[in-house]
Amino acid sequence: MNGLIRGAIAHPIAVLAIVLSMILFGVASLQTIPIQMTPDIDKPVLQVRVSWPGASPKDVEQEVVLRLERELTGLSGVQSVESDSRRGQARVTLTYSVGQDMDSALVQLLGQLARVSGLPSDAKQPEVRTSNSDDSPIARMALVANDGVSIDIDTLGEFVDTVILEPLSRIAGVSEVTSRGGAAREIRIALDMDRVAEFGLSISEIADAIRASSAEVTAGEVTEGNRSFTLRTEAISYTPETAKELVVRTELRNGRVFNVKLSDVAGVELGYKTPDSFRRLNGKPAITFAVLREPASNVVTTLNALKAEVNALNQGVLAERGLDLRIVYDETVYIGSALGLVQNNIMIGGVLAIVVLLTFLRALAPTAIVMIAIPVSIISTFVVIAGLGLSINVISLAGLAFAVGMVVDASIVSLENIYRLKQSGVATLKASYWGARQVWAPILGSALTTVVVFIPILILDLPVGQLFRDIAVAISASVIMSVIVSVTVIPALASRLIKDVKSFDQQRRIPIVDTLAGGFKRLVLAYGRKVVQSTTLGLVIVFGLIAGSIATLIVMMPPLDYLPDGNRNFVFGRISVPSGYTREATVNFAQSMEDVARPLWENPNPEKLPHIDRFFFVAYNGGAFAGAATEDAGRIRELIPVLSEPVAKAPGARAFVTQASLFGRSVGGSRGILIDVLGPDYESVEPAFRDIRRQVGELFPRKDGHQIRVRPSENAVSPELVVRPNPDALARAGVSARDFAQALDVYNDGILVREIPLGGELVELVLTTQTRETAKIEDIADIPVIARDGSLVKIGQVAEVSIESAPNQLLRKAGRRVVTIELRLHESIPLETAIATINDKVVAPFNIRSKNGVRLELSGAADELSKAWNVMQANVILAIAVIYLLLVVLLKSFALPLVILVTVPIAATGGILGLALLNFFMDQPLDMLTMLGFIILTGVVVNNAILMVEQTLWHIQHDGMASADAILEATSNRIRPIFMSTLTSLFGLLPLIVFPGAGSELYRGIGIVVFGGLLLSTVLALFFIPPLLAVLMKRFQPTSPMSDVTEEMTAPLSQTA
Repeated sequence: MNGLIRGAIAHPIAVLAIVLSMILFGVASLQTIPIQMTPDIDKPVLQVRVSWPGASPKDVEQEVVLRLERELTGLSGVQSVESDSRRGQARVTLTYSVGQDMDSALVQLLGQLARVSGLPSDAKQPEVRTSNSDDSPIARMALVANDGVSIDIDTLGEFVDTVILEPLSRIAGVSEVTSRGGAAREIRIALDMDRVAEFGLSISEIADAIRASSAEVTAGEVTEGNRSFTLRTEAISYTPETAKELVVRTELRNGRVFNVKLSDVAGVELGYKTPDSFRRLNGKPAITFAVLREPASNVVTTLNALKAEVNALNQGVLAERGLDLRIVYDETVYIGSALGLVQNNIMIGGVLAIVVLLTFLRALAPTAIVMIAIPVSIISTFVVIAGLGLSINVISLAGLAFAVGMVVDASIVSLENIYRLKQSGVATLKASYWGARQVWAPILGSALTTVVVFIPILILDLPVGQLFRDIAVAISASVIMSVIVSVTVIPALASRLIKDVKSFDQQRRIPIVDTLAGGFKRLVLAYGRKVVQSTTLGLVIVFGLIAGSIATLIVMMPPLDYLPDGNRNFVFGRISVPSGYTREATVNFAQSMEDVARPLWENPNPEKLPHIDRFFFVAYNGGAFAGAATEDAGRIRELIPVLSEPVAKAPGARAFVTQASLFGRSVGGSRGILIDVLGPDYESVEPAFRDIRRQVGELFPRKDGHQIRVRPSENAVSPELVVRPNPDALARAGVSARDFAQALDVYNDGILVREIPLGGELVELVLTTQTRETAKIEDIADIPVIARDGSLVKIGQVAEVSIESAPNQLLRKAGRRVVTIELRLHESIPLETAIATINDKVVAPFNIRSKNGVRLELSGAADELSKAWNVMQANVILAIAVIYLLLVVLLKSFALPLVILVTVPIAATGGILGLALLNFFMDQPLDMLTMLGFIILTGVVVNNAILMVEQTLWHIQHDGMASADAILEATSNRIRPIFMSTLTSLFGLLPLIVFPGAGSELYRGIGIVVFGGLLLSTVLALFFIPPLLAVLMKRFQPTSPMSDVTEEMTAPLSQTA
C-alpha cells in the first residue's frame, strides 16, 4: 500500500486519468442498468394450470387436482403443494426450498406431467407457469367510449385483440398483456329439439357430423416431369351460411337420396359470447387491461414505450372509432417520485457534507479534494451494480444515499492527517505521503468492517435477504472505492494543491462553534487524563454505560413488523357477495361503491375528502374488485373507509379494501396475517373457520381500521341444480348416459364442437338449444332427450332434479382442505404484537382442544417475519464475530478488538432512541428494513474506535510513547477527524430521515437507526475507549511492529542466542 501511495503522488496525471475513466465507465454502465421500483425477488414457485370448461369446482378437484397432486407431491425440492379448484379451472402451486435450481425443477416437473394420466378428455393440456398469479402489473389500462359515442364495448373483442393487445404485447420489456371484457365471437347452432327428434337424430350424431365436415390434409407430393406439386385437401370456409348447408345425415326416402342439413334442425347465427364480467371506469363501461413486465427489464423504458404506443393508438385508429385507451395505473409515476426524492436527498446530503467540511477545514482546496470522493466512489459503483446484474431501484439508491456520508470518511481521515502534518511544519510532499501512510491501515480496517457485515446478507436466500442485497452491494462497492480514492487521489491532489496551510490559531474563527468545540475537547482530555490515571473510576463509568445501554435496549425495544407497505397512490378492494348471486346482482354492490366515489371525481371538495382521479370496478359471478387513485397521492388512505362503508352495510356482503403494497405477496405480503384452518374435509373445517373468524373479528374489529377476508369467501357456497339419472329408467327409455349428459350440456352451457378460422381469428362453434336464453329452473325437468327409437323423453322421466349447495372454490394445502382467514392490520398495530395476540388467544387454545383433525397454522407475513427475525439475529451475531476476527488481524491482538466492539451495544441503544424520537413525529415501525440499519451500524460505528486504537498503537510502536501518553495524544489527534467524518455522515443521512415522500418509508427507518446509533456511539466512545485502553495496555503489551519481527527472524544466527 505504501508503494501505491508513493506512485499516486509521483504520477498525479495518471491518477486523474484513471479517475476520469472510472467516472466514464460508471456513466456508461448506468445506461444499461434496468430501473424499477424494488429489487427482483426470485420466488421458488412453479404453477400448473389446467382448464376444463364448464366443470364444477368439485369435479375439477376430483378429476384433475387430486391426480396432479398424487404425481407432483414427491418431486425433489418441493416444500409445499397448494391447489385452487374453481369452475372450469385448476391451479396447483408448487413451492420449492430456497436455493433450488428452478431450471432443473421445471424440467423435472414437465417430465412428471407427461406421466399424469386419467385427466378428462375435454380438459385442456396442463400449462406450467414459472410464477404464480401474484405478479403485480406495472400498468393498468381501460378502454372506454368518448362522451357522446354510443357503442357496445363488449362487442370489441376481436378489435381489442388485433388493434390493442398485439402491438402492446410486442413492446420490448412486456411479457404479457391480459384483458377483461370484449367478448369473442362465436357461431351459435341453436337446435330445435322437436325437429331433431323428427329426423331421428341424436346430439352426438350432429356434433360428430359437424366435426367431420371439414378437414385439411397435406397428402404429400405429386411429381410430373421436372415439377413437383404439393397435394392437399382444402377445408370448408365456415360462415353462418355455409354452416347451414352442412349435411348431418344422408338417408334414402322413397328410393331417393335425401340429405338432412343443419338448417333443417337448427338455426345458425354469428354472435358474441356472453360477457363473463361487467367493467366500468369513472362510471363508463370499459374493457380493462393489465401489463406484466419481463424479468430484468427496465420498467421506465418499457412504460415510456407503452405510453408512446397508447398515444399513437388514441390519435389514430381509436380516435376514428370514438374510443379512448386510458392508463389508470402507471408504476413509473411512483418510481419517478421515489427516485427523484432519493436523488434530491443525495444532493442535499452532499451539500450539507460540504458545509461541515468547510466548517472544520475553513479552506476551499482541501474541501474540494475531499468532495471528489463522492462522485468518484458513487458513480464507480454503477459498474459493480451493472456487472452483478442488479437494478436501480429505491432500495439500491437509498444505499447510495447512505454511502454519501460514508465515502468521505476515508478521505477525511487521510486528508485531515495530511493537513495536520502540514500545519505542524512538515513539507507538502512528505506530509502527503506520511499523512496517507499513517492512516491507510485503519482506513482499510474501517472499510472492511463496513463491508464484512454484509457477507451474511449476500448469502441470505430469504425474500428479505434479496431486498437487502441491493443496498449491501451499493454501500460495499462505494466504500471500497472510497478507500482506493483516499490512498491515491487524496494524497496526489494534496501534494499539488495544498501549499500554504495556516495553523489552527491563525485560521478564521467561528465564535460559537469554536468555543463549544474547544470546551468539549478540553473536557474529553481532562476526563481522559483522569481515567487513564485512575482505571477503577474509568471501569465504573464504562460498565455503567454498557449496563445502561443494555437496560435501555431491553426496555425500549419496540415490537417487530415485517415490511413497509409503501405509499402508492392506489387502493384496491375486493367485494364478497352472498352465495348464489348473479353477475347482475353483484354489479349492484360494486355500484354502491361507485355511487359513493362518483361525487369525488365529478364534484370534488378536497377540504372534506380527497379528489378521486380514477375509479374502476370489475364485477363477475360471485364477486367484484375495484380500484381508485387520488389527485393528492398523500391522501389515498382516506379512501379506504369511504369505499368500504357502503358494501359493509349491505346484508351478506363484505369489502376488503387496502392500499396497494410495494411488495404485493411476492415476499409474503407486508402486513397481512394468514390463519390457515386445515382439516380432512370441508364439513369439519367450516364450523372451525367461522368460529375463528368471529374470534379474530372481536380481537381486531373493523371499527379500529382492521380488515378481515376469508378465502374461499364465506359466501363461496352457491346453489347448485343436481340432476341424478336413474339407470333403470334410462335403460327402459333407451337413453344412453352420454346422450343424457349432452342434452343437459346443450341446454345450459352449450357444447363446444370445434374451433374454425373466420376473418383471421379462431371462432368457436357451439351447439345449444333455442330455449337457452329464456330457460327457467322449473324447465329443467322438461328438457327433452332423444331416445334410440327417435322419441323424446323428458329429463324428469328418467332423473331426479334437486337444489343443493356446492362450493364455487375449493382450496387444498399439503393434501388437506384449507380455509384461510386473512387479517389486514391497521398501521398502528405492530405485526409482532398482533401475531402474539393471535397465537396466545386463538391458535394455541384451539390446537390444544381440537380433536377432529382440524388445526390452525399461521402463514403469510407472520411466517416470513418469524423466519426473517431468526435469520437477522443470527446474522448480527455472525457479523460481530467476523468484525472481531478482522480486528484481531488488523490490531494483532485478541484483547484490543474488545475495546472497539463495546461501541456496538451503545450504538444499538442510540438506534433505538432515534427510532423512538422519530415516532413522536411520524409512524416508523421496527420492520425488517429498519433492522438492516442495525447491521449497517455494526460495521460503521467501530470505525471511530479503530482510529483511536490504531493511532494509540502507532504512537507506542513508532513514537516510543508510554501507553498513557499515547492514549491521550491519540484522543487529542483523533477528535477532529472523528467529528468531521461523523458529522458529514449524519448530515448526509438527515435528508433521508426528515423529507417524506414516495418510497421514503423504505429507508427512513434505516436512516434514523444509523443516525441515532452513530451519534450516541461517537460521543460516548471518547469516554469509554481511553479507560478500557489503559486497562488493557497494562495487562497486554501491543504486538511488535511487523518490521521488528521480520528483522529478528532474518538476523544471522550468530546474533541470536
